[in-house]
Amino acid sequence: MATRRINVGPVPVGGGAPVSIQSMTNTRTEDVPSTVEQIRRLEQAGCDIVRVAVPTAEAAKSIRAIKDAVKLPVVADIHFDYRLAVAAAEAGADKIRINPGNIGGEKNVRAVADACRAAGIPIRIGINGGSLEKPLLAKYGGVTAEAMVESAQAQAAMLGRFGFEDICISLKASDVRTTVAANRLAASLTDYPIHIGLTEAGAGDSALMKASAAVGALLIDGIGDTVRISLTDDPVKEVETARRLLRVLGLRGGVNIVACPTCGRTQIDLFSLYREVEEGLADLDRNVTVAVMGCAVNGPGEAAEADYGVAGGTDWGIIFKKGREVARLPESELARALIALVSEDRDG
Repeated sequence: MATRRINVGPVPVGGGAPVSIQSMTNTRTEDVPSTVEQIRRLEQAGCDIVRVAVPTAEAAKSIRAIKDAVKLPVVADIHFDYRLAVAAAEAGADKIRINPGNIGGEKNVRAVADACRAAGIPIRIGINGGSLEKPLLAKYGGVTAEAMVESAQAQAAMLGRFGFEDICISLKASDVRTTVAANRLAASLTDYPIHIGLTEAGAGDSALMKASAAVGALLIDGIGDTVRISLTDDPVKEVETARRLLRVLGLRGGVNIVACPTCGRTQIDLFSLYREVEEGLADLDRNVTVAVMGCAVNGPGEAAEADYGVAGGTDWGIIFKKGREVARLPESELARALIALVSEDRDG
């Protein structure tokens, strides 16, 4: 979906820019050393934009010191008190996130718009299903896609009346279907860049499946200019998950590993082979497909079609490059040899 472009520090969002990855620190923002350390870990993991909670005046003031110590653009997350948004903008935040459900009326929103205009930074209108305005909940009978979109449209219109159009929107619920429906509806009605994600997904495999289902469905539709995979976990896990998802969808460079499901014909320890290859190539920043196949049925064909691959036999395997057999090795040597070939080859 075509959207207008905003800039979050040096990172473009929307307007055809690559989908950027976001996360949020879980440190106390007032604790500058801990927050800076976590932001640096997020950057190393591949994060493009980081958000920090701003619940106090001290947290808003701390943004200046945090910005001086990190490279990533910093977004200030504001709830309830518009004065914190103003203070964060004045302290150097690269974007302000406000929630229409708790930021207050026109006077408050105008003050935020004025501060962001003066600082030259955008505003994200962040709609959460759990904090929708009560009149909308009454109108629609609860949290619905239509209620969420109406909330975002009303806030955007209010900012527009104040001459502020440097806007990004997000519409997040804890339910996959509601989140997807809300974002699809918003994308059909506006050209504002959209920050996508599923809020309150939880932790573990269930959270990964829910978040990936919602975000993946939207990205396949062409909806989503920046993404956060919200998890009850280390924020670095959010970034790692988002990177993997973007790679799977062909939206971010990296190694794509194709592997067959195990069955009774599998003649090698395919799971161990796959894990060793995956870990060995995790940091490789090249757009290549690597096939890890376990038997003679689909193995040779898939491995030959990939940029690189291995097809297992009985305690041995064949390594391919661009459809050409380059080695036959014992099972114990396959992973190491394939990793070395992919990592060191400059012709592939």
